[in-house]
Amino acid sequence: MGGGTSKIGDPSGKDTSRTLLTADQIDANIASIRTVFSRFLDFGAGAIMANNADWLDQLHYIPFLRDVGRHFTINKMLTFDSVKLRLDREQPLTFLEFNYMILQAYDFVELHNRHGCILQMGGSDQWGNIVNGIDLGRRLAGAELFALTTPLLTTSSGAKMGKTETGAVWLNAEMMRPYDYWQFWRNCEDGDVGRLLKLFTELPLDEIARLAALKGQELNDAKKVLATEATALLHGREAAEQAAETARRTFEEGALAETLPSVEIPRARLEAGLGVLAAFVEAGLVSSNGEARRHVKGGGLRVNDVTVSDEKMVLTPDHLTPEGVIKLSLGRKRHVLLKPT
Repeated sequence: MGGGTSKIGDPSGKDTSRTLLTADQIDANIASIRTVFSRFLDFGAGAIMANNADWLDQLHYIPFLRDVGRHFTINKMLTFDSVKLRLDREQPLTFLEFNYMILQAYDFVELHNRHGCILQMGGSDQWGNIVNGIDLGRRLAGAELFALTTPLLTTSSGAKMGKTETGAVWLNAEMMRPYDYWQFWRNCEDGDVGRLLKLFTELPLDEIARLAALKGQELNDAKKVLATEATALLHGREAAEQAAETARRTFEEGALAETLPSVEIPRARLEAGLGVLAAFVEAGLVSSNGEARRHVKGGGLRVNDVTVSDEKMVLTPDHLTPEGVIKLSLGRKRHVLLKPT
């Protein structure tokens, strides 16, 4: 865990400096990440979740420069993509961020010294940082270290996966509900189905080949299998099947499924009149009034399955369904229920 390096921020792939977090925010993030990884790793049986704050926070600046900094040349550091691309785009790179690659290299050496780690794995954008660690390990400890990087996950159209209209895909259910996680996989591009089934499910390869060979409307069945299997790995089989059933009832039966994601709002706000743009922001379907306004112009927002044509529309108790909720929809596949309390 980057309890130390997150106080700086990795400049890789960024045009601007990352927002600096407080120590309390960092600790809360680490605790949250541990809950996710505890579903896949057994920390009671040997798995270790190290925190680089344990050694980085104890460093003294002058000794670190003398013992570690002397092994890095500015000439070489300027050739790494995390620096070079930022400078080529004429975006500022702070001295704080420039130090990141040295600290990540030092992390590899510390993990080797403390835990016998000899392999560092990461996305292809981390190649330069990891190779620096290999070189530093050889220079400081005479260690033979290794790197393994994998291509960043992109769609068949070349777009980077993991982004939606309202932000990143989260593994934590508090940040992204299992239903929304299921929908992310269900909405993948047709050309990605076979590859994603191989990467994110444990289905036999012959079954994956059968699903990937489906054409037309039948390919949607393969996408549903992908969504259910990927969600089951993360959130459990029960949550995955509940998400699949909610989607089926919503889209195939047209029912107002009680298990759709919901957001509570004070009844007084609804009685006073809640602007439709603000309602979609509050529901988390869009990130701003401006984004909601653009979707209105494109006919992409619906209230109780009726297309919103007036951006000045105001929601009131009159919009409540017999179930006592207001159904907000973005496109055909994203829905949230507003529940007055």
